[in-house]
Amino acid sequence: MILVTGATGNVGRNVVRQLLDAGEKVRAITRNPESAGLPDGVEVLPGDLTRPETLPAALRGVEQAFLFPMFGSLDDFLRIGKESGLEQVVLLSSAAVTFPTSNWIGDRHLECERAVEESGLSWTHVRPGMFMANDLAWAAQTATGDVVRAPYGDAAAAPIDERDIAAVIVRALLDRQAGEAHLIGGTESLTQIERVRILGEAIGRPLRFEELPREQAREHMIGHLPPQAVDFMLDGLASAVGRPAEVSSVVEKVTGRPAHTYAQWAAHHADDFRRTSA
Repeated sequence: MILVTGATGNVGRNVVRQLLDAGEKVRAITRNPESAGLPDGVEVLPGDLTRPETLPAALRGVEQAFLFPMFGSLDDFLRIGKESGLEQVVLLSSAAVTFPTSNWIGDRHLECERAVEESGLSWTHVRPGMFMANDLAWAAQTATGDVVRAPYGDAAAAPIDERDIAAVIVRALLDRQAGEAHLIGGTESLTQIERVRILGEAIGRPLRFEELPREQAREHMIGHLPPQAVDFMLDGLASAVGRPAEVSSVVEKVTGRPAHTYAQWAAHHADDFRRTSA
């Protein structure tokens, strides 16, 4: 039995689906099983990494787990898991742990990695860079107009499809990898302006990028993320202006198939970006 935490997230949903497609027995935990919308064939239990009393039932009979990085809340899961017979953990981490200077996001993920490594369980870390799914934040704008407003339009990134992140995680589970740390990214360097153009092509109408001042963007983001995370993200965008992003072939090396392009991701999510009246 393989347990999937964070099962309703962008990555977790794909991990569940791909494990089922591989013929594995899958259990998923979520705070609200009734509204989870997970596929038939998965055992869905109520569970929360911040509520240890929910974990013994979730971990009973489980040998492997995909672990979502709930900052500061992994120790109980790892302890109860080990007591219950858990053998392997594949942790969703972040490329930020590899950056040369300390940063808020990287430090939080590094704490998660250390907790897993010190648990005595077999482990693999999957460290993605920027998620293509981050661009779903633009959907509210494209649903009501043809302009995407964001800071640092000329900042380049090599974003990665959540399906590819899940595929690397699933490969680590199926192969029972131990002591691996996969640093993964996309295969294309694209600015935000270029990504907005590709999104427009996917939904069948031209979209335009409009530069948003940093302070205005920060004020909006502060309502959704800790200030330290917001500043880290904005600083990263600023430093990426005018510089091609480093691309990666790790997804293909690990999974044996090419990573999805941004155009493929945009086509997959086209309905999310179309006008609400359409």
